[in-house]
Amino acid sequence: MKSREIALNILIDVNINGAYSNYAINKRTKDIKDKKDENLIRELVYGVIENLLYIDYIISKLSNIKISKIHPPILEILRMGVYQIAFMDKIPDRAAVNEAVKLSKKYGHRGVSGFVNGVLRNFSRKKEDIMKIESRSRSEYLSIKYSHPKWMVEKWIKEYGYEFTESLCKGNNSRPKLNIRVNTLKISRDQLMDRLSAYGYILQKTLYAKDGIIVENPSRITDTEEFKLGYFFIQDESSMLVAQIANPKENSLVLDLCSAPGGKATHLAQLMNNKGKIISRDIYNHKLDLIEENVTRLGIDIIDTEIFDATELDSNLVEKVDYCIIDAPCSGLGIIRRRPEIKWNRKEEDIKDLIQIQRRILNNAKHYIKPGGRIIYSTCTINPDENINLINEFVGENRELKLIGFEELLSCNEKMETANKGYVQLFPHLHGTDGFFIAKIEKKPS
Repeated sequence: MKSREIALNILIDVNINGAYSNYAINKRTKDIKDKKDENLIRELVYGVIENLLYIDYIISKLSNIKISKIHPPILEILRMGVYQIAFMDKIPDRAAVNEAVKLSKKYGHRGVSGFVNGVLRNFSRKKEDIMKIESRSRSEYLSIKYSHPKWMVEKWIKEYGYEFTESLCKGNNSRPKLNIRVNTLKISRDQLMDRLSAYGYILQKTLYAKDGIIVENPSRITDTEEFKLGYFFIQDESSMLVAQIANPKENSLVLDLCSAPGGKATHLAQLMNNKGKIISRDIYNHKLDLIEENVTRLGIDIIDTEIFDATELDSNLVEKVDYCIIDAPCSGLGIIRRRPEIKWNRKEEDIKDLIQIQRRILNNAKHYIKPGGRIIYSTCTINPDENINLINEFVGENRELKLIGFEELLSCNEKMETANKGYVQLFPHLHGTDGFFIAKIEKKPS
């Protein structure tokens, strides 16, 4: 199967069948040997999903058939063709059109190839005019130009302003670099960088996380001996900061309420020098299996996994826990760079339900920690209602709790001024990380 057909099938998986883009890509490219083919597939898939609204806007100008009436696989073929003509300068327009026509003959009814050919050739001839956006408002312009739902753009303009929102949308459409966390139980950051550099990997240290490495060219990095030996864990820098900010002491009892796939729990274990106890919970067996696989590979033996719903209170752990970690279910609006389909799957009304879940988990966590114990609350979203607004409300309702600063725990404080107030909000376009929120809350000593 050729690259464009594989990309088409991935887009069908994601846009029609609801699959996650990263899983669908990994599943369908695992046996591809040629790196150029794999890169083309990833470029087509992510390019189409990231620019979906703009691409459909272009198609709607060119097609006499409404977008909603176009047969779904043919629409995906058109989207790939438009993306190549509009954004991929190294691919001749002629090649993009011809390959789309070939695919349409295989995936569409008789005669549809003429429709595909006409739409794409017309776009190629009038590209400059067709790509102009005729919007009625500034928010609509940003929505189409950067392919974000209008409700999302309007929400961000209200919260952050127009220029910030435009930069954020641009950042969301950029490709994130792979970050890995060094397992310092087995190797130092400098030692691991030396070993990986010897393979030809281009590396640099993360700015804020003390155990992180940015990998510029990560191809097949999980095939290395170092990965198999448990010398590192794939994790975004923002997520690494949770354990760093928790700063747990050896021999502590840690409860990780929403733990899978175990990145934060295993990082906490290495900061505790593999001494103490960490209870890692999730609600699905297959997610606990992921944690256990990572625990084994990394050589950690203080983590116990349990099935438990974080929205339910476990009376056996009341006032017994030193650190309670909440990586809360959230809207995911901070990881659009990694999973661009979130833009299209998330609805504004979903957020209210998520906030209720977050509140229930926080209210359970306050019972688990001892006097002097800490809650570390994090989300991979940039929505204030799930983050600082919720935390301020929670702390305000519970006088025994307070936000505590952690400025000294970060290796760089640039653009993270709120750390001394007990929280940080990271943005992809400002910090080069996922959009992420972390707050540190202490129960006042009795």
